[in-house]
Amino acid sequence: MKHAALCKRLGYQFLQPQLLQRALTHRSYSAAHNERLEFLGDSVLNCAIAKYLYDTYPDLPEGDLSRLRSNLVNQQTLAILAQQLNLGEQLLLGEGERKSAGFRRPSILADALEALFGAVLLDAGFMAAEKVVLGLYVPFIVQTDLKTLGKDAKTLLQEHLQSRKLALPQYHVAEIKGEAHAQTFVVTCEIAQLGLVSQGEGTSRRIAEQIAAERAYQQIKETQ
Repeated sequence: MKHAALCKRLGYQFLQPQLLQRALTHRSYSAAHNERLEFLGDSVLNCAIAKYLYDTYPDLPEGDLSRLRSNLVNQQTLAILAQQLNLGEQLLLGEGERKSAGFRRPSILADALEALFGAVLLDAGFMAAEKVVLGLYVPFIVQTDLKTLGKDAKTLLQEHLQSRKLALPQYHVAEIKGEAHAQTFVVTCEIAQLGLVSQGEGTSRRIAEQIAAERAYQQIKETQ
């Protein structure tokens, strides 16, 4: 079978291979593309993850359940899981998308994975699709710190310092490199009471601050 390796990683064998083929077809390749399947798959994914969280975490209030679900079904998580499946290698893309490395683009990977969920739904029903969704997601959820899921590095660092009654970090632009149209920012994150200074570099001040905060947070966690 053409997609035998993918089906093995997915844990599902299609009864109607044409559904799998369509799920892997981007709109740049053919008019018979995967967007309608993506629409179905998005609904399957939301329902399956909502049910799993509801059953697994009976003490969590609705607000926390909603936060967890939204951060599990977003583009970033879908793209990570798609990469684990090597899904990009299987996609049918138009010449332009291939040349621009569309097979690595998070939005394309996320949409294709949702389309796969939709294809399984049409092929064998909701229970089969739910099984595929959870087969991918449960190992990811088990390895994830649900308390920090969806929070950026600056928020995590701030909450951690506040919990220890420490002053908030100070961010300073240490250097701006490059021409005006292609600048790189170097930012330091200083936590005076801990004698800690970290540094981040990125194409914007915001990105550099997040990287510096992430490094500071990791340093604190390692010392503990």
